[in-house]
Amino acid sequence: MSEPLMVFKKPTYPINKPLMEYLERFERISKVPIFYDDLLRFSGSINVYDKNNNDTLWIRVYYNEFERKEIDLTLMKIYSLLHSDGNLNIIKFLNVDSIDYCTFGNSKPFRVKVRNILNDNYTHFYIKKADASRVYGLEFEHILSPDKINFLVYNDTLVEEHIMGIPGDVFMKTILKDCTETAKAQIAKEFVKFNERCMIRLLGDMRAYNYVIVPTHDFDQVVYKIRAIDFDQQCYEGNFKVYRPQFFKENYPMVMLVKEKLQESSIEQYKNEERSAMAKRVHSSENRIKRLVQIMSADTLAPVEHLNTLKLELYNYTHDLNFKNAKSMGGIMTAVFDFITRNFKNMNSMRAGF
Repeated sequence: MSEPLMVFKKPTYPINKPLMEYLERFERISKVPIFYDDLLRFSGSINVYDKNNNDTLWIRVYYNEFERKEIDLTLMKIYSLLHSDGNLNIIKFLNVDSIDYCTFGNSKPFRVKVRNILNDNYTHFYIKKADASRVYGLEFEHILSPDKINFLVYNDTLVEEHIMGIPGDVFMKTILKDCTETAKAQIAKEFVKFNERCMIRLLGDMRAYNYVIVPTHDFDQVVYKIRAIDFDQQCYEGNFKVYRPQFFKENYPMVMLVKEKLQESSIEQYKNEERSAMAKRVHSSENRIKRLVQIMSADTLAPVEHLNTLKLELYNYTHDLNFKNAKSMGGIMTAVFDFITRNFKNMNSMRAGF
């Protein structure tokens, strides 16, 4: 677990015309013009600190008065598209409290805080440079995970809704140790399922700060779920381990929790449950997924050497020739979906692999 799994920064891949048409078909195109580059024209900034006075590595940005009015109106319209299907009547009840800019990471997002002035409830959303990898990742998350996610694209700009939860690294440092033994076992179960879900849909780089822990009160207990929050490493890396959260050193406490709390038979049971659930989701959204992977198959999302390495690793892992014969990352995803749905329909013939 000490070896570096990711060495080079991933480039941004443009959204091609077929993918844009797909996004329009499923109402993912913003009706309000919004450009990431417009937000870069801020005139000043200050550092943002958390409640413990630690630097968050975000900066709060400011604009001149004329530009701020126009920007705020646009952002409130975007909020209305995300949360009320574009109903502009709610704008009079909204206020843009802050715009923060992240100075690290691949996407360098802007985080927008919008508050309802009637009751002080607020929510966030993010403005990023559009990247085809991230769009595919968001779509797969929406279709294949237990949770839905909302996002919009306008030309080369991406708008993502905020996913609420406790960052995984923060949870491990501050909360995990105080959880009950029953809760720890349940968290271990969720990590096994999360690990399996990321592996199957080839979502990479799920280090602890790229997912959140979501606690939900249920009768006399708290139930924990794990959700990914970063999707730009969809089908990019050639190293198969990158798509398995268990191999990142940042997730070591979770891996140890699984070893301490779960027997091998239970781990296999939870893996099978997740495979079965994902196969059902693939089957229920068959036409949508088929269209998406067709577009993906004609797209370039990784260097050729990454593609060749990954498909051979997957072939060695599953012994399925469809992986070895894949011509693109989209072809690999087609092989993945064929594999899990085929084995779901005939569980008795299931061999090693996903």
